[in-house]
Amino acid sequence: MPVFIKVTKNNNPLSAAYGKHYGRVSSTSTMTYSELCKHMSEHNSVYGEDVCLGVATKLQKCILEQLLEGKKVQFGELGTFYLSVSSDGTATEEDFNLGQDIKGLFLCFAPSRTDVNNLSSKMLKKKASFMLAKELVESKSKKKTSDSPESSGD
Repeated sequence: MPVFIKVTKNNNPLSAAYGKHYGRVSSTSTMTYSELCKHMSEHNSVYGEDVCLGVATKLQKCILEQLLEGKKVQFGELGTFYLSVSSDGTATEEDFNLGQDIKGLFLCFAPSRTDVNNLSSKMLKKKASFMLAKELVESKSKKKTSDSPESSGD
């Protein structure tokens, strides 16, 4: 299955890239947590959907707990989760106020770059195939037209 790309125009007149067109990933749908666990159980697993859901839920809670305790969490050969903050700058270290100057806390992910599972941008691009999202829409509409009773010639 290809990665679908939608081409969009930058319409922000304040941007240096104003008027240029850029590719963006266009997802076809969002797989829910439950659907993912069901999918996992269908991969020749001896564990059913309920067990996969239980393990995945516990794993999710434990990852969050460890992140909030200040740890990075390596997720096998997939990569590492970690936290990051955005904050306002202050003139001196003493002026910095945790309650006022921290503006956001973000969950981040760094993909693995090991020999076993190199998920760097360069390697992902090599592994992926791409398709323009509008081509998918056009092919679906052509299929519907050819499947309709009016187009069968009867």
